[in-house]
Amino acid sequence: MDERGQASVEALAAIPAILLAAVLCLQLLAAGYSLTLADGAAEAGAIALASDLPAEPAVEAALPDWTGDRVEVEVEGGRLTVRLHPPSPLAAVGRALEVSSTAWVRLPEDAG
Repeated sequence: MDERGQASVEALAAIPAILLAAVLCLQLLAAGYSLTLADGAAEAGAIALASDLPAEPAVEAALPDWTGDRVEVEVEGGRLTVRLHPPSPLAAVGRALEVSSTAWVRLPEDAG
């Protein structure tokens, strides 16, 4: 049995698995980074609410430009929730890995 070239064939067969593992790792990193961004944006929105300012402009200012159509802001009283879809090569995967962060604030009219 001739074993010349066997390592090359095995390496060639492993390339798709290695690429898939790399894409999965990058996707998980993107989801983690998106969560960090959502946390900061929720905090910025809560500070704006506490200052009796609109939250959405503060949230948008706290996020990078690529998040423009991937972010949702929900304000209910003193509760602010930021939902963010991480970047992904497949839109369905980005939607499935949606991250969110919530911040609560005592509104100025509630104080006292």
